[in-house]
Amino acid sequence: MHECNLKDPISDQQCVEMINAVGDALYVIGGKWKLRIIIALSNGKKRFNELQKALKGISARVLSNDLKDLELNGFVRRIERSESTTLLVEYELLEYSHSLMNVISSLNDWGTMHKKKIMHKD
Repeated sequence: MHECNLKDPISDQQCVEMINAVGDALYVIGGKWKLRIIIALSNGKKRFNELQKALKGISARVLSNDLKDLELNGFVRRIERSESTTLLVEYELLEYSHSLMNVISSLNDWGTMHKKKIMHKD
């Protein structure tokens, strides 16, 4: 893996590899809601409606589709169980989702810094 701070020049090959790797990552975790869903699940299992309440503004359709994508890519597990006549569905993070914690932490730090920068523009 190439360590890059984006200040040092990189070769054309390294540039292509980085573009492809970032493209692959964004394909899997990109979009407005996927990382937010992972964050919302980071403190334990949640039902669909609990997730929708935690993620203000997400539609049921988008949440459903993003949960399916996250499940398909091994980040989230859908758990079904019966309670009398009702089917109870919960979602929880899988171990693989922990591979994103450094990404989420870095995005959190950058987002906080960027908001301060924009808010204090002269």
